[in-house]
Amino acid sequence: MGSQVKPTTRRYTVEQKEQAVRLVRKIRAETGQAHGAVKRVAAQLGYGVESVRSWVKQADIDGGEIAGVTSAEAERVKRLEQEVKELRRANEILRRASIFFATELDRPQR
Repeated sequence: MGSQVKPTTRRYTVEQKEQAVRLVRKIRAETGQAHGAVKRVAAQLGYGVESVRSWVKQADIDGGEIAGVTSAEAERVKRLEQEVKELRRANEILRRASIFFATELDRPQR
């Protein structure tokens, strides 16, 4: 029986990502071809091909070269979604508190 080993998630620094993107762009500029550069750079640096491909794509989006959600927009959406979550939680607490105090006020006094 083969053991099921879960692959570990490798974290790359911003500098490593930027270096990979620069190398891909350099190879593309030198060869004039868009294909093969990502795989070549990934193999050269020992990174995952899909990781490098996603970094290049995000860099192209952030640079306005292709359409998509920029890193800044994605961060803003993430922040706003967290704020909405916190506000909904606060509203639920306030709703429950108002129900509690309303029932207390409706009780006959002794």
